[in-house]
Amino acid sequence: MDAAGGAMLCLAYGLGLLLTGVSVQVWGISAGAIALPVLGLLAGAIAPRLWRTGPSAKVWMVAGWVGLLAALYFQVRLPRPAETDISALLSNPDAAAEQTNLAVTVHGFIDTPPKQTRSGKLQLELVPFQVQQMDEADQPIRAAAVSGRLYVTLPLKLKAGLHPGQMLTVSGSLYRPKPASNPGGFDFRQYLAQRGIFAGLAGKTVDFPATEGRFREQWTWGRSLSSRFQKTLWQVRQRIVRSQAAGLSVKSKSGTPDPRPGALVSAMLLGKGGVDVPFELRDSFAHAGLAHALAASGFQVSLLIGIMLGLTRSLPSQVSFFLSTALLLGYIGLTGLEPSVARAGVMGLAVLVAITLGRKVNPLNSLLLAATLLLLVNPIWIWDLGFQLSVLATLGLLVTAPVLTKWLDWLPSAIAPLVAVPLAAFVWTIPLQLHVFGVVSPYSLLLNILTAPVITGISLGSGLSALAALVVPAGGSAIAQLLLWPTQLLIALVEFANQLPGSAYAAGAIAPSQVVALYAIYLLVWGVAALHRRWWVAAIVCLGLVAIPAGAAVMSRLAVTVLDTADEPMLIVQHRSRVGLIGSLSPQDVQFTVLPFLRQQGVNRVTWAIAPDLTECHTEGWMQLAQHLPIQSFYFSSGACEPSETPKPPDKQQLIQQLQARGGQIYTLPLDQAVQLGDVAVRKVDQDPLALRFQIGDQIWLLLRGSKAVPSEPVLPRLATLTSVLWWDGIKLDVQALSTIRPQQAIATRPPSEAAEAWFRTQTVPLHVVAQQGAIQWTPKTGFRAIAPVD
Repeated sequence: MDAAGGAMLCLAYGLGLLLTGVSVQVWGISAGAIALPVLGLLAGAIAPRLWRTGPSAKVWMVAGWVGLLAALYFQVRLPRPAETDISALLSNPDAAAEQTNLAVTVHGFIDTPPKQTRSGKLQLELVPFQVQQMDEADQPIRAAAVSGRLYVTLPLKLKAGLHPGQMLTVSGSLYRPKPASNPGGFDFRQYLAQRGIFAGLAGKTVDFPATEGRFREQWTWGRSLSSRFQKTLWQVRQRIVRSQAAGLSVKSKSGTPDPRPGALVSAMLLGKGGVDVPFELRDSFAHAGLAHALAASGFQVSLLIGIMLGLTRSLPSQVSFFLSTALLLGYIGLTGLEPSVARAGVMGLAVLVAITLGRKVNPLNSLLLAATLLLLVNPIWIWDLGFQLSVLATLGLLVTAPVLTKWLDWLPSAIAPLVAVPLAAFVWTIPLQLHVFGVVSPYSLLLNILTAPVITGISLGSGLSALAALVVPAGGSAIAQLLLWPTQLLIALVEFANQLPGSAYAAGAIAPSQVVALYAIYLLVWGVAALHRRWWVAAIVCLGLVAIPAGAAVMSRLAVTVLDTADEPMLIVQHRSRVGLIGSLSPQDVQFTVLPFLRQQGVNRVTWAIAPDLTECHTEGWMQLAQHLPIQSFYFSSGACEPSETPKPPDKQQLIQQLQARGGQIYTLPLDQAVQLGDVAVRKVDQDPLALRFQIGDQIWLLLRGSKAVPSEPVLPRLATLTSVLWWDGIKLDVQALSTIRPQQAIATRPPSEAAEAWFRTQTVPLHVVAQQGAIQWTPKTGFRAIAPVD
């Protein structure tokens, strides 16, 4: 079989894995994958007549079966909990506690470096071998041997002394991870399932059992060797990170240590998987379109191979190959075996083999072979976003960057590649980014061009600093100190770009069919030489594929969505281009629920917003949202707020100043007066409990919330007037109030009382519980439905 036939089989294998994403299944297998053998048979009969220099009919037919086998292999390798998996305790009918939340003590080995979460906790992955269920008095009930993996969160103060390979005993609450319950939200359950994790543990206390005690039998020869290897890698990584952090130690404006320069330099070398990068820095770079700068990638691998080949050029080729390969494998291990680095490492290894044998390397074949080999090892990586972006960016550099460099030959030879490389990577990754995030960074291309020399210099310096730190930590710190000004310059450029107007434009998430169409056009332009000069026609078609469906959706949109928020209820009204928000916000809800939903919908400004109780509890959340989206009209009321243990958040005046700085108007929501917000009429009927009535189309919605159990007697009869939809938090509402209001539909944020549920069943009033069903949306065509159902 020639190279073209091998490439065809590799592509068929990747296509078969991609088709596992098709929701339509037959016998548990993707319908698209099942169709591949038939398509291969048809292609074998037709393609050789049209493409005489292409693969033979036999190759086409074999490729169809390879694609089907790839889909079957994916199903076989898809992680599933074993009978002894620790997650089985959550579905055990004989469990002594509630099935979704068990008090346990788990013994296991740390498998990943501990890291800080956004909520200020410590996270790590544990390989458990024994679990004890606890009773209400924290006394062990029964012990059992378990297997699998476990996602563990701990108090941050316990971070000191924890390292991979260490035996650990954690006591806490065992739970089942939550899936995505909002459009655009993070699917925590799926993310962990792809890593073979089906349960989480909210740890409270930690103990370090002696290996010579009753768990001595767990320290088998293989376990001991693995633990020592993990600890060694962690120690090497920590030696580098600490050395660079010491050399880049600076003070922030507030006088506290600024960890960002050190974390940035280390992440450029080891990737964010091997470094605990501050979330502020990570979000800032992602917002600016420079997230790749915080991830080890092909650039670092190419730099490493180039340096090693230069240092060992006087040695025999076999010795040079051995030393370079050893260092390459060690580097991949230090990064935590991220898919993007593994892909670059396999391509780098192919280059070393070709140089040793004195042969030339076909970059495209090398990329295809590297991707196929990695997907043979772990087919689940086909859905890893880092792997997908890495392959697409590399493909863009190989097929588009050379063409762009020729077009830019009027620029100095040193400048043209700096423009062509980021432009090619941007073009080939933007369809996938739009599908996943729905956001475009308008300044990212220019920022990538301007920062390319800075990133190159920092990456080179980071590598030299790491090598020196392995020998003498002080030497590594001294070299890292030379990177302080370039690092601060890079951070300053990113922060400046993020402050520019429209720094993150929400174009809206595009459908998978649009992604496929865009990449089909890319491949057509690349494969047909006659289209190279007419690239602008393809560009217009691509823009139309994105803009026309998005514009049509906005002009016909009328929807009301109640999101599944963690803290406070939030409702979003969308009528064409106008967007309104009703509810309270916490920073957590803004970060993980509201902003992802609005970006997926292509929302770049909020027309109006109503904060039922704008107190210190919720001011910080509204300020965070206002930093990303301007709010034209903001209405607030007052309400009770429980004291918080966290530092005092911004006050109401700071929020007002921030809203006004972005052109927003501030109003107090009057009592018992109608306020017209575009097509939505709002009236606050009562203060405590808050009774807010708003009319959308021909529906009258009623929001009830507050500290009292039911609305006051004088107000209650007024709420019974033509209430179409009742929306409340699910508690503090009795049957008498329901009988008076008599809604036609009801949405409860949390599960209501048994008496309330019985009333809805008796009266045949549809009841939607957001905490159980996920986000609930109403549209004129579909009515009320769960748009991200919780399974």
